[in-house]
Amino acid sequence: MSAKSEIEWTDATWNPVRGCTKISPGCAHCYAETFAERFRGVPGHPYEQGFDLRLVPEKLAEPLRWAAPKMIFVNSMSDLFHEGVPDSYIERVVRVMRRADWHTYQVLTKRAERMRDLLQTQLSFAAELPHIWWGVSVENRAHGLERIDVLRQAPASMRFLSVEPLLEDLGEINLGGIGWMIVGGESGAGARPVEKSWVVNLREQCRAANVPFFFKQWGGVRKSAAGRALDGQTYDEIPHRRADRDAPPRRVRLALIDEV
Repeated sequence: MSAKSEIEWTDATWNPVRGCTKISPGCAHCYAETFAERFRGVPGHPYEQGFDLRLVPEKLAEPLRWAAPKMIFVNSMSDLFHEGVPDSYIERVVRVMRRADWHTYQVLTKRAERMRDLLQTQLSFAAELPHIWWGVSVENRAHGLERIDVLRQAPASMRFLSVEPLLEDLGEINLGGIGWMIVGGESGAGARPVEKSWVVNLREQCRAANVPFFFKQWGGVRKSAAGRALDGQTYDEIPHRRADRDAPPRRVRLALIDEV
């Protein structure tokens, strides 16, 4: 959990679930796994169990503790819709998001079918809330484009794409019903290269469809050196957010925390 995040497109991260398992090529060099496994076996560390999947119910109430409105990336170190996370626990997480509605939440998954199915059923109470954004990861044609189609089937006020790591030219994609696109190359040891033409293709399609385009990074082994400028410009486009709402008084938030 971090009240401040170094991820360019969010303010903070919230991890009521930790750990995950690989399901597609985009997972091959998972930054979260690399980070977590450094601390496997360190007594008392949040990642003492490495990247093994586990629920962290003591973190459920964290957004209620923050009075200042934030953009919050939900489960930066996991996938809320992992098959090992019970439906009932997912619902508890989403009910916190509904209660702490002065924040904006970014929920990102590679398990698009489960997210769609739950938004149509058990999570329907929150599906179209404007302060909760629902997104899928897209890395290539074979795995990512199908997720976009599934995401479109989910009821949502805001749907977004995280096209990172971009592993190939995605060709022409259907941006109908999509409200935001984040694009980035892979970073870290063994990073697979990204071609400029792949990025430009997506930028131009976003322009044509009037979809905000956020270019996160070129990536590589030294991502800071590669930077994030595209054709001499930094793209930090983010969808319009509703006006910030004030958090309830502290006594009200403490009562909500006790309830959670």
